[in-house]
Amino acid sequence: MTCNLLLVDDHSLIRAGVRALVLDIPGYAVIGEANDGSQLLEMVEQLNPDIVLLDISMRETGGLEALQRLRRVRPHSKVLILSMHTDPALIMQALESGAHGYLLKDTTATELEHALEALRNNERYLSPAIAHTVINQALTRNQKLQPEVADSHNLTARQLEILRLIVRGKSTREIANGLGLSIKTVETHRSQIMKRLQIYDVAGLVLFAVREQIISLDD
Repeated sequence: MTCNLLLVDDHSLIRAGVRALVLDIPGYAVIGEANDGSQLLEMVEQLNPDIVLLDISMRETGGLEALQRLRRVRPHSKVLILSMHTDPALIMQALESGAHGYLLKDTTATELEHALEALRNNERYLSPAIAHTVINQALTRNQKLQPEVADSHNLTARQLEILRLIVRGKSTREIANGLGLSIKTVETHRSQIMKRLQIYDVAGLVLFAVREQIISLDD
């Protein structure tokens, strides 16, 4: 089935560029474009997109405000932030506001496809270029994001290995190819990791991995 996308950016050239990239990815279609957060909220009611590609900085209703409102009215629509901003606080705010992924605007077509694939499979995606940024920010906010139940001894050696790769922003396909596993096997491990740790968001997994010394800032 085709996965329907809604593009939200106040620059028409950016929207045109993203649309062109999406047209080359099988299984995806752009069903609408909005130039600010207010228009997004109107269009999402009519179009009911599977994934919203959302910029943060827009002239009218900003991306973060629109994201928070969108998650209330259309919680089943996945949101992929597409932004030039690498500010740690802003990235964490977007994730905590309900974004399912964060991608930088200088991304490649291949990485865009990986991000869309992750969201389509009910996963989350972080651009590898900002993984360390998220880790640093998580360390400074550990009181707020501290998981209530988390014990690294609940995970097998293979699950710990996969967790490291998830935290670094690797997609399911990249993990499967790198470890010589099937995509289905990686998806099963990912599901078990989240269930055992009772952590279901990227920010929480990053913090857990850092605090348990599963990953370090030098990785």
